[in-house]
Amino acid sequence: MGDDAPSLRDALQVPAGPVSLAGFDTAARPLAPKTWDHDVPQLQDLQERLWAESTAGGRRRVLLVLQGMDTAGKGGVVTHAVGVLGPIGVEYSAFKKPTEEERAHDFLWRIRKRLPGPGKVGVFDRSHYEDVLVVRVHDLVPKAEWEPRYDQINAFEQELVDDGTTVLKVFLHVSYDVQRERLLRRLERPDKHWKFNEGDIDERASWDEYQVAYAAALERCSTAAAPWYVVPADHKKYRDWAVAELLRETLLDLDPQHPDPSLDVPRLRERLAPPH
Repeated sequence: MGDDAPSLRDALQVPAGPVSLAGFDTAARPLAPKTWDHDVPQLQDLQERLWAESTAGGRRRVLLVLQGMDTAGKGGVVTHAVGVLGPIGVEYSAFKKPTEEERAHDFLWRIRKRLPGPGKVGVFDRSHYEDVLVVRVHDLVPKAEWEPRYDQINAFEQELVDDGTTVLKVFLHVSYDVQRERLLRRLERPDKHWKFNEGDIDERASWDEYQVAYAAALERCSTAAAPWYVVPADHKKYRDWAVAELLRETLLDLDPQHPDPSLDVPRLRERLAPPH
């Protein structure tokens, strides 16, 4: 997609006001290209420049937050969209059920420990939003405890932005029927059985509650500093292309630059000249 094309971020950003996930088509393909090839060379160049910038003291970094129901494709996005980036500039974190140590601290404690360093693209496979999603749906803590977390999350993300982090939050929106199809395909393929978790079937019983919880998170935590983007996830190729494009647009706006070490090139060439 050319630089003068419509912005995918504008097309997918959560609008201000009340949010209902029923208003987002999980099978839509806004601004879909004729082919699913994203601009890998430009994406790689932008990431290299961001990393190079940090070697000269640059503080900027990107945090890509991926949220979605089971089978929405967080792993696929990491493989096909983020996987094209050089590993030196990427930090990946998958957040599972909190450990005993993590539960002994504030819910943001384990998140802060995994934030990307300068020059890095950090990827969160699930995130601090689990503490207003799973916790809310399953009544793991009282409402008086999880309700204030929306404001705490907004303050936390504003703090990150003020410190040089661009926060890119993506909700991979998959339909109930497509999730069922993907779970069935895992059962049909023995090589995918390792990915099957029977708990995913149990979670389907709380589908409506999760839709309400996600809508609340999108509505209350899509801010000017850290907006949410809803990526339709029923179509895998579109999903992967869209996240890669969102990342490309984000890095393009940052426009990182290679540092200029002011090398004395003629002198260095002379030193590398073959002996006479």
